[in-house]
Amino acid sequence: MELRAAQRRRMLKAGTISFGGGAIDCTVRNLSMSGAALDVTSPIGIPDRFTLVMGPDTQLPCRIVWRKENRVGIRFEAT
Repeated sequence: MELRAAQRRRMLKAGTISFGGGAIDCTVRNLSMSGAALDVTSPIGIPDRFTLVMGPDTQLPCRIVWRKENRVGIRFEAT
């Protein structure tokens, strides 16, 4: 049963987790209007709130809703 509020599209796109002057590379695994799943080397050190950067024109404020071994789930926040 699908519990997500919005259907997600599978993808494999490079992104950057940006926060307080720091940055961590990630891979966007799936994306919807409300959130995404990101592959990361390790979720340790990633703050609960950050900006997901996907190219020069896409900067999305978000917060983490779950963490697993090498993946985090995020929800986009209103700007």
